[in-house]
Amino acid sequence: MSDTPERYGSLSRWFHWGMAILIVWQFLKIGDLINEGEHWIGQTLVPWHISIGFLILILGIVRVYWAIKQSAHRPKLSGPLAPLARIGHFLLYLVMLLLPVLGIFYMVGKGYGLKVFGMQLIERSETGIAWMASVGSLHAPVAVLFLLLVIGHIGATFYHHFILRDDTLKRMTR
Repeated sequence: MSDTPERYGSLSRWFHWGMAILIVWQFLKIGDLINEGEHWIGQTLVPWHISIGFLILILGIVRVYWAIKQSAHRPKLSGPLAPLARIGHFLLYLVMLLLPVLGIFYMVGKGYGLKVFGMQLIERSETGIAWMASVGSLHAPVAVLFLLLVIGHIGATFYHHFILRDDTLKRMTR
């Protein structure tokens, strides 16, 4: 279950791939822009956007705790691009946690409240909270940044696997 210098443990791999699926699901929110959401993506997956985002926040916090706890045991980044990889991973974690917070700020700030998996966690408000709505409006641009970071992460993985032919991808899949 724990990480080793040769590979990531089963819990780290579960966090990585499980959250990757949830994050791809979240990116399907862009389906709202197609035909005003009047299609199967907009009608079946997008309504879960807030609940899945909240789940990503909770799992992200646990994942960060696990990563910190395992940091001494994890495979080490090496080579001339290692500093760039460290910055990229830090930004991925940061934005992964920031996006749900910004989404919550937007929802509460606009007076919508917060309903997660059918449970009303924060009640609706007639007035909203202007500063929260303003900060929360950064949710969409930060989501674009996150998409670019994810594309960069996948591109770096392909670079390692197909160009460098090293075991970077294998450490997260076996």
